[in-house]
Amino acid sequence: GTGTFITRLLQSGLIKPEELPHKYRNEIHANEIVLLAYYIAAINIEAVYHSLISKHAATTLPSVSYRPKIKNPQSSIVNPSSSSIPNPSYEPFQGICLTDTFQLYEKGDLISNLLENNSARRKRQKALDIRVIMGTPPYSKGQESANDNNENVSYEHLDGRIRDTYADRSEATNKNALYNSYIRAIRWASDRVGESGVVGFVSGAGFLEANTGDGLRRCLTEEFSSIYVFHLRGNAHKSGEQRRKEKGNVFGEGSRSPIAITLLLKNPRASHVGRISFYDIGDYLSSEEKLSKISELRCISGIAKASGWQSLTPDSHGDWLKQRNESFSAFIVLGDKKGDSATIFENYSRGLETARDAWCFNFSERALKANTARMIGFYGLELERFKLGEQGTAKDFVNNDATRISWSSSLLTALENHRSITHRPEKSTVGFYRPFTKTWVYYEPSLIHRMGQLPSIFPRGDDDNLVLMIKQRWSGDGNFALVFNKVVELQTDGGSQCFPLYLYDKGHESAEGDLFGKGTSTYTRRDAITDAGLSHFQQAYPAEGEGSSITKEDLFYYIYGLLHSPDYRSRYADNLGKELPRIPAVKTFADFMAFSQAGRDLAHWHLNYETVACHPGVTVAAVSNRQAHAEDGAGRLESAATYRVTKMKFGKTKDPQTGKNVNDKTTVIYNEFITIENIPLEAYDYVVNGKPALEWVMERQSVTTDKDSGITNDANLWATETMGNERYPLELLLRVITVSLETMKIVNGLPGLDIA
Repeated sequence: GTGTFITRLLQSGLIKPEELPHKYRNEIHANEIVLLAYYIAAINIEAVYHSLISKHAATTLPSVSYRPKIKNPQSSIVNPSSSSIPNPSYEPFQGICLTDTFQLYEKGDLISNLLENNSARRKRQKALDIRVIMGTPPYSKGQESANDNNENVSYEHLDGRIRDTYADRSEATNKNALYNSYIRAIRWASDRVGESGVVGFVSGAGFLEANTGDGLRRCLTEEFSSIYVFHLRGNAHKSGEQRRKEKGNVFGEGSRSPIAITLLLKNPRASHVGRISFYDIGDYLSSEEKLSKISELRCISGIAKASGWQSLTPDSHGDWLKQRNESFSAFIVLGDKKGDSATIFENYSRGLETARDAWCFNFSERALKANTARMIGFYGLELERFKLGEQGTAKDFVNNDATRISWSSSLLTALENHRSITHRPEKSTVGFYRPFTKTWVYYEPSLIHRMGQLPSIFPRGDDDNLVLMIKQRWSGDGNFALVFNKVVELQTDGGSQCFPLYLYDKGHESAEGDLFGKGTSTYTRRDAITDAGLSHFQQAYPAEGEGSSITKEDLFYYIYGLLHSPDYRSRYADNLGKELPRIPAVKTFADFMAFSQAGRDLAHWHLNYETVACHPGVTVAAVSNRQAHAEDGAGRLESAATYRVTKMKFGKTKDPQTGKNVNDKTTVIYNEFITIENIPLEAYDYVVNGKPALEWVMERQSVTTDKDSGITNDANLWATETMGNERYPLELLLRVITVSLETMKIVNGLPGLDIA
């Protein structure tokens, strides 16, 4: 950074004035990779040091100039035993290096031979026995688009250490998050201090709870004698009440991630290892309130005096916080691709990951076909250019113009393998992009980054099937399951695993070619729920005419009903945030069938949301006179009214306590001509993926333009081209009010969770 940690250390008074020159010249070090920040840091550190020694010299013997005793005239190392006062003349800070700290310890250090003086400093630092490391590690989880051509640097040795420690000790399936820069910093610092030392970081706090952080947490408790964590919260990725509790981030708008101050102590003489002390700053605090509290508490002993430290004991899963209910492990799991235990579903899949949503999804089928044809055409030009001038890797060769193409690692690999891509307009199909939001999708593997197991669930895109999409890493905000009958995008319900009612096995291709000169594949449909999964529940109700009557479809809907149970979600919340759901058998057959029927009823509302009745209790009015002409709930407005929507928003009302304008959720301003009034607030109780279903409709029924590609996505085109109904966005909002209210009626009427 710009030297803040070092300048505050110099100003803290922790270093005695007479020891400051020796520390400054020999024992304090700083690294920075950005040239401008490097120079600013050096100037800041030097200015603070000069100010301090000038002040000390002035208050000690202001009329005399002193020089320190030097062991060697050619050396800059001060004799620490000397009692001389330093000369307050300006002195450069020799402890700062222009370097990539991680790369410094790799074999192929790219900066080692640049800048002779800097190279000498780097060699000197590498040879030192470093015992204290502090800072704010960089936070980077990788590029968002391959067009950026800005992947995180790979560090062979450091990443190998992560692989052999944090990743090896983790039970997570996807461990990519462990190579985030701040996790790398923790691994690097843990190794650099050796057998004895202190690491102090202000960093992202995701490692405290993430399921991918289990191995890291295990290693920290084994490698350090004492661990202190001051959790500052501020997670802007949460929503609803959880988001309000997180409130301000200590970095303001500079970060959306939760932040923690972590102190890691290695003391070889300690009688204990892995002692964790934890302090949570609290709920509903603004950034300013958090900073004030940090200043007030000041240090470890400050929190101790306030009796704030909480002792944490890790559980068998490596969890420190939100530890799991161990009874959960006794239930049968939905699916398991790593073990050989009994499961309910034979196979399941992530949602569709295109890596180019703006190109592969669109409300307009016509626009989708044009966009994909344009991109594939440009890919063909790049392929021919690459064949002619092939040098190096594709990512360094290709044109990264985001208005013409969206690259991904899979598409770059296709280019390197000289793979041609043909545009297939018949591969356009209807899918879900967000809850209660259908759109057109280009369902063709050449432009899909990761298909997962979807070809066995929706092989042609429009196959007859149902999937329960389960939100992973659920944080307690609303429902985490939603049923779909079309292809679903990866994040449709918040990070996804899709459990299907059916699986499709590919058969032979017909001998006759289709219009495109290729045979047509045939598929055989079969149940996705295993016989063992069904038997598990049938055996739970041995009475005659009970368990044996349960079908796989009954079980499918039982799961959907159970996942909506408030009792289930609250009792196993900490488990559900870290692992796939496990499904208990409720105590009685009657309760089983009640949950199954509830699941069927919920699926009715959630699948038929486009055709259920519009909620009759609202008022649809023309803005000009606020007069309603509604007979069917959707309203028949004056002829001047238009149904085109660009962005819906809430009405405003004055808060009686603060006098400020706040959202009035009983009123939605649809467009400049239409408002919807008297919306029941209970409709917002149905929350999906952290947001009320109504607000998903408000967000997605709009006109947006992707900033990178320039592609416009207009919900009105779905209304007019696909549905043949310009009123569709308005009616959808009114219908989802009905869906939300009916959903909550069913949820509130579920049996209590009584487990055998």
